[in-house]
Amino acid sequence: MAGLDWLTARPIAHRGLHDAKNGVIENTLSAARAAMEAGYSIELDVQPDRDLVPVVFHDFTLDRLTTGSGPVSALSAKELAGIAFKGTDDRIPTLSDFLAVVSDHVPVIVEVKTDFTGMPEFCARIADVLKDYEGRVAVMSFDPGTVDAFRRIAPALPRGIVAESFRQDKPEGMTWWDVFRLRHLLHGWRTKPHFVSYSVDDLPAVAPMALRWVFGLPLITWTVRSEKQRRRSDTWADQITFEGFRA
Repeated sequence: MAGLDWLTARPIAHRGLHDAKNGVIENTLSAARAAMEAGYSIELDVQPDRDLVPVVFHDFTLDRLTTGSGPVSALSAKELAGIAFKGTDDRIPTLSDFLAVVSDHVPVIVEVKTDFTGMPEFCARIADVLKDYEGRVAVMSFDPGTVDAFRRIAPALPRGIVAESFRQDKPEGMTWWDVFRLRHLLHGWRTKPHFVSYSVDDLPAVAPMALRWVFGLPLITWTVRSEKQRRRSDTWADQITFEGFRA
């Protein structure tokens, strides 16, 4: 896909430039502002609220990071906005809220959290939010069905596949054949990703390297937390998604 140089032009702050010890929590507007001040691109996670409104939050439950509890999907965006992150004044933003703050100061990469059912209705809601955003933005997901949904719904929107070897564990409900297809990106003929985000610890790997070398797809890595991992990424990929240090 032409015009994706911005995707790899600068390091990508994983869930924003968060630092819990100093009160900056992942996927918050504070983490977004910190990343912008440092000049990093931002990776964020979105999932649906009760009404399929895209909200920026990683875990499927509220318990780890907030003063609330239970599933994110059980509440509305308005209700979620009333729940504080532990030890901060930050609230859970919608994707629209997040983009309004970033306003193309830096690129944004939106990881869509799903249950591996594709969730095309939710993808359509995300695409609807992004269609009026004039900044540099891309979507990506572990779920090939989600990537394929964006291919059909918003073909001009840059889309990527997130993957790893899955050697340590496999997603619940999947067969080893399912995992093999994910590991080796065998859905590529259908999903037609514009870029790949692959686990840094699993590189080099045949499928992402082939897509990079043969087809010229940008390859970014996750999640880089050390200089050793950064050197590995520099050898095999085009850019890092990092946390825990200043890249």
